[in-house]
Amino acid sequence: MNYETLVRVMRRLALEAGDKIMEIYESDDFEVKSKSDASPVTEADEAADALISAGLRENFPDTALVTEEQADSHTQDAMTFLIVDPLDGTKEFVQRRGDFTVNIAYVEDGVPTRGVVYAPAKGRMFYTTATGSSVEETGPFDKDTVGETTPMKVSDADNSALMVVASKSHRDQATDDYINKYEVSDSKTAGSSLKFCLVATGEADLYPRLGRTMEWDTAAGHAVLNGAGGRVVRFDDHSPLAYGKPEFANPFFIAYAPGVELKEG
Repeated sequence: MNYETLVRVMRRLALEAGDKIMEIYESDDFEVKSKSDASPVTEADEAADALISAGLRENFPDTALVTEEQADSHTQDAMTFLIVDPLDGTKEFVQRRGDFTVNIAYVEDGVPTRGVVYAPAKGRMFYTTATGSSVEETGPFDKDTVGETTPMKVSDADNSALMVVASKSHRDQATDDYINKYEVSDSKTAGSSLKFCLVATGEADLYPRLGRTMEWDTAAGHAVLNGAGGRVVRFDDHSPLAYGKPEFANPFFIAYAPGVELKEG
């Protein structure tokens, strides 16, 4: 894989999808349907998926593609593939809360090595460079010209005063019980893959997820966190979270800055 081309294409497609999503988000009304698992899907999900999928297939025709909105893409068994969640945080989108993202990632041998997370309503974009390090780009988000970027690095965590981020829509008692095992100075909530990015920027130290997620929900944020020096491990045995699993379903996991002294579940 040519990483320079990959990063350039992923960045451009994320921005183009973000434009399409915001057109619908800012309209007076949009249709919300339910998928077979009862999760919501909107015309923004579908439009962004079509745009990103077409762009990736045109540029990388020999690389397997997995995308949330196309069930026929969920059957491949390769360990190296592109994976897309065109609109992560649909509930945030529907409720017009702004915490939704476009996610595109490249997984190699089960590890997310390159990714982009774009939050169009918040004007924040995080991605891995061709070398694998992570940056946050600040506007104006020209499609062809990269703007000013800031290198991302996880925090030097203080285990006596940790910053924790948790899900806005899926937080439960089990999550709170686990967080209470730590000495926490502050806790915040965020939607979608932004939680990975907050750990990657050092705005949070720890993000535990004790709930259902799929690989397309996490791959791009995982790649960004990897590129900033962070880690993502399974909740049960603290082994690295791998990709290409059956049905692309994730176990519970913990994303964190390496200085955090992890607790058992």
